[in-house]
Amino acid sequence: MLDNLIIFVLATFIGREVISKVPQTLHTPLMSGSNAISGITIVGALVVAGMVGGVWAKWLGFVALVAATINVVGGFLVTDRMLQMFKRKE
Repeated sequence: MLDNLIIFVLATFIGREVISKVPQTLHTPLMSGSNAISGITIVGALVVAGMVGGVWAKWLGFVALVAATINVVGGFLVTDRMLQMFKRKE
């Protein structure tokens, strides 16, 4: 458990540093990539929720599934809105 927490904290700091160094013109492709990663999270949450026998683990899998789904849907909505800004107005 402690190892997983350490990995999570390190990944948080590394992710923050990487995102802060990305130029603004690359934010939309980066957001699309993070949406794809959240899709992988959905698959992982479904697998974990289906494979474990404990009730607590199933609830954690469900919470992960809901959070990843919100992230994917919200990310695609924001990306779509940003891409609408680059379309020519007629």
